[in-house]
Amino acid sequence: MSTAPALSLIVPVYNVAQFLPRFLQSLGSVDAGTAEIVVVDDGSTDECPRLLAEFGQGRPHVRIVRQANGGLSAARNTGLALAQGRHVAFADSDDWFEPGYYERLLGLCVAHRLDMAVGNAMYHFEGRREDCPIFEDAPSPGVLRGAEFLRARLRARTFLHMVWMHVYRRELIESRAMRFVAPFIHEDVPWTTRMLLASERLMYDATPGYHYRQRVRRFDPQASDRRLLLVIESSLHNARSLDAIASELRDDPELQRLLRWQLVDGALSVFHKLRQLRSAQMRSECQRRLRREKFHSLLWRNAVELRQKRRIARNYLKALAAL
Repeated sequence: MSTAPALSLIVPVYNVAQFLPRFLQSLGSVDAGTAEIVVVDDGSTDECPRLLAEFGQGRPHVRIVRQANGGLSAARNTGLALAQGRHVAFADSDDWFEPGYYERLLGLCVAHRLDMAVGNAMYHFEGRREDCPIFEDAPSPGVLRGAEFLRARLRARTFLHMVWMHVYRRELIESRAMRFVAPFIHEDVPWTTRMLLASERLMYDATPGYHYRQRVRRFDPQASDRRLLLVIESSLHNARSLDAIASELRDDPELQRLLRWQLVDGALSVFHKLRQLRSAQMRSECQRRLRREKFHSLLWRNAVELRQKRRIARNYLKALAAL
């Protein structure tokens, strides 16, 4: 009989000391007899290392590792390399979750031999407005293929990709050599799409049990431009990844079309982020790169609606005028 834990919960941490105590309360509720917790401190420079060290005392099922800062994707990959559980989940350390949340999803995986269980969560707006569920509709109950879950979400245009709402069969992750691509952010998009398409058995639990903090972030101008550049880089990567995924779905033209719509809908945000750059030089360099890498052509090729094509054409003409 395997001695591996049923679940590995992977937690990246980076400079979230003001939120970490609330998250650690959630982490303390995880069943030590069922799960191991792999915490990856991604080079925090605040009080996170001390808080984590205190939390780990007397908890042999908690493993805390520290690495040089490499970003969220790199931290998740480190956790995956260390994970020993038969199933894997991720949690973000500026959020929190209800006791039993991951155990409930794990229970579905075990009872129904799932590749993937999908949960629900609440947006937490820190008092700025009332919290609300992420998923308000109810997909088909029972076991279904991940592709059908993805199809239903894309049809309803309610597909959200956050990996912390999922529990995965680790064997499937390793068989597909799934890893996040550093240093990009929003890497959940291609990851979740690929995992759904790979999952033959999936169930959804509509009960919200995770609280997704919507932080108000403030950056100085230089830091803001650096982050915007990373967001733009990440969006370009995601667009290319989704283009490759959609191209493989030749036997399912409807799902291919839905994915292409999602690709364009998400990638159009690049132009908004580009306009937010304060540095005129950075804006010009980004415009030149988009033209050099034929980003507008990629979007045009994937556009499935006239509205999308109009937006692409409008932004292309703006780019020409800026040269």
